[in-house]
Amino acid sequence: MEVEIKLRLPDAAAHRRLSSYLSPHLRRTHAQRNLFFDAAARTLAAATAALRVRLYGTDDLAPSRAVLALKRRPSIDAGVSRVEEVEEPLDPALALACAADPARLGAVDSPIVRLVAAEYGVGGIAAPFVCLGGFRNTRNVYELEDEGLVLELDETRFEFGTSYELECETPDPDRVKEVLEKLLTVAGVPYQYSRSNKFACFMAGKLLP
Repeated sequence: MEVEIKLRLPDAAAHRRLSSYLSPHLRRTHAQRNLFFDAAARTLAAATAALRVRLYGTDDLAPSRAVLALKRRPSIDAGVSRVEEVEEPLDPALALACAADPARLGAVDSPIVRLVAAEYGVGGIAAPFVCLGGFRNTRNVYELEDEGLVLELDETRFEFGTSYELECETPDPDRVKEVLEKLLTVAGVPYQYSRSNKFACFMAGKLLP
């Protein structure tokens, strides 16, 4: 179970302000391309599951790495997100091949692919994978040593708009949410509790709160 604090920022100005405030703690920046796979009938989505291939790097033709993930049964309440997640590395060249020919994903030797086939019946001849599309994300990763926290500040670009969000994975959501809210208040950055995840926005075709 992945547990995260998710706080939504209202606009690019708030994102820039927080980026500047956190800049002494910046450790790395990731360029991410996220692609989602399902059956044509949207079997996984109907079961509140999302199968994602994430490619890293600025060159779409030569990603530095790729990760396959299955997320299931998400819930989010008062800015605390909980979701069942399993993930595994995927060869970048194979990830590109599956993006070009989604049905190939069903033949990948992968525990996640086997799980999806066994539990949802997706990925075989009867219900081959299709690519639903996806979105791009720029993620700044910050480390707050005094608090023992790793923060992720996202700028997510959909075809229909851009969203901004601060995230922190933690086993202690109550404490961490209080830390982050204090940080944002001191930084003078407006925010609200996220009420939906990125995949929900993508599937809805619009920015959700």
